[in-house]
Amino acid sequence: MFNYIKYLLLSLLFLTTSFSQVIEKIEITGSSAFGESTLLNWSGISNGIKYYNGVVDTIKNNIAVKLSEQGYLNSKFTHNISFSEDSLKVTISLTVKEGEPTFISKIIYFDKDSLVNEYIYSLFEFLEGQIINRAAIEETIASSLDYYENNGFPFASVKINSINFISDSVEENYSAEVYIEMNKGEKSTIDKVVITGNNSTADYVIIRELRLESGELYSQKEIEELPNRLNRLRFFEPIGTPQFYFDSQQKGVLLINVKEKQTNNFDGIIGYIPGSREGEKGYVTGLVNVSLRNLFGTGRAAAIRWQQFNRFSQELELKYLEPWIFGFPFNISGGAFQRKQDTTYVQRRFEGAVEYLATEDISASIIIGSEQIIPTISEKPRFTVYNSNALTTGVNLKIDTRNDPYAPREGLLFINSYSFSRKKIYGPAEFISTTTITDINLQRITVSFGGFLEIFSRQVVALGLHGRELRGSFFEDSDLFRLGGTNTLRGYRENQFLGSRIAWSNLEYRLLLTRRTYAFLFFDTGYYLRNADVERNILKQEGFKIGYGLGLNLETGLGVLVVSFALAKGDSFGDGKIHFGIVNEF
Repeated sequence: MFNYIKYLLLSLLFLTTSFSQVIEKIEITGSSAFGESTLLNWSGISNGIKYYNGVVDTIKNNIAVKLSEQGYLNSKFTHNISFSEDSLKVTISLTVKEGEPTFISKIIYFDKDSLVNEYIYSLFEFLEGQIINRAAIEETIASSLDYYENNGFPFASVKINSINFISDSVEENYSAEVYIEMNKGEKSTIDKVVITGNNSTADYVIIRELRLESGELYSQKEIEELPNRLNRLRFFEPIGTPQFYFDSQQKGVLLINVKEKQTNNFDGIIGYIPGSREGEKGYVTGLVNVSLRNLFGTGRAAAIRWQQFNRFSQELELKYLEPWIFGFPFNISGGAFQRKQDTTYVQRRFEGAVEYLATEDISASIIIGSEQIIPTISEKPRFTVYNSNALTTGVNLKIDTRNDPYAPREGLLFINSYSFSRKKIYGPAEFISTTTITDINLQRITVSFGGFLEIFSRQVVALGLHGRELRGSFFEDSDLFRLGGTNTLRGYRENQFLGSRIAWSNLEYRLLLTRRTYAFLFFDTGYYLRNADVERNILKQEGFKIGYGLGLNLETGLGVLVVSFALAKGDSFGDGKIHFGIVNEF
């Protein structure tokens, strides 16, 4: 009985000790090709974990696998295990001899169709004489598949058939012959495009945007670009990669599935502001925005916007777009704009443009327009602006590689335009003197750049840089650029600053909540300059402003809604401004 109790106590003591043992240190030495930190990382075991029988075998196996992936297939290990005085801490000492690496002596090809393409030969021949490396071989196979897929063979296969290892243990020379099996499959062309899910949009509107010719050789790279081209139409929900198959007549069919979104939107808000004094009438204020972006499923677009800022200031704008004239990659657009500025003047502008769609990413436009400025007549003559007409011509270059126009994760948007205006002043006669310049040449240069990068999953950094410059001998308020508000410098009133030269930047950190809805933090900067005009007693105005805050970009049935809360430099929380707007989708 006594012996049984003694045995039981010893067993319990052994179990307690073994379960509480931890690995205090792992020492790995002996390798000439790899550092200790690399081998420790490969071991998969770290200090502080519980010691168990077989842990050394696990370490050896993990390191051996990593060594073999690097071409060292003949590694050897020796080890020693030591315990602390209380047997609770364990030190593992491991000696690694990775041995000589195995080199690829020869690549042997099996091509089931015909001779291997010279480009594929060059890819694999680069491996000959190199240490056999799993990652390098897999990368070469992937490059071969990419080549085939982009040159008409989407069903090609490339794989390792076998590897013949040759060893000379005496001389410690190790080599391998790698047998590569290739099957290009059937050469494929895109003979037909099938569209599904387009209940309103005509097939030809989608097909022309793809820019595919019947019988075009299959290219996986181009196929993966097609969703981006269609997303820029803004008619559909985000589109997935098209599918490709052969029909019963062995014709190559490209299948594209789309899901249409609401493209005809009406939104706005109307309010009534009562008079502030007795006997003063109230007035209507607000915003009305009607956007028809896919009229009758043809891709045509029209829009009307009306906005009343206050009792005396309002804007009215009309736009129309006719895409792909006679089936050629030319868009024609036109617009009319009227702004009533306080009680000082009325500005009317008519503009038309012809846009050449050079590629799916690049377009160029020629612009022509006319503008008329009409000063308001008052009982007591006072100067506000000159009565004038201007004829404007210009050019515009646009590069758009964004993967989605609403919430891009990658790509850039670059817009550069130049316009020349010939302005003629007619009156008021009482304010025109012999020194007044009545024929004015104005030049406008605008540059906008937007870059987008997904730094982590669903986290995007967006950077916008914008510049505007007006050149000429004489400027009026109606000529100047406006800075401030939702679309430029947040934290300030809409169009708060005027300048002949303005610049602003927008830096945003975006967290995507859905494909096209995201929350964001932003930091805006803005600069404006208006030079002094001695004759009209206008002092030089110049400033650099900062705005920052947070917001939400929300895709709704009415369009893309942007709401942000912004603070200007020096503002308290109570001075913050809420910017609210609908993204222009015309």
